[in-house]
Amino acid sequence: MRWLIAILLVILVLLQIKLWFGEGGFTEVRLLENRVMEQVERNEGLEKRNAELQAEVEDLRERLEAVEERARSELGLIKEGEEFYQVVPAPGARDGNDG
Repeated sequence: MRWLIAILLVILVLLQIKLWFGEGGFTEVRLLENRVMEQVERNEGLEKRNAELQAEVEDLRERLEAVEERARSELGLIKEGEEFYQVVPAPGARDGNDG
């Protein structure tokens, strides 16, 4: 009878080890849940970025002013007949912050 109890206890311990540390066990499930949460957060950030880019694309498609604004700010383009002035600070001049 003692042998039977000892064998059952060994089997119970082995099953517990597999449950906690084996493939598909609690530890692995917890790690996978953490990875899923991280991926969900990444996906939410990318979805937000995609929505912003989509809004910008729609704006550029629908409004000529948006295209003109982007050309001026990012490419430095000017309209025909306009004059471009660039103000360059003197060497050694401060940026205007005195304090």
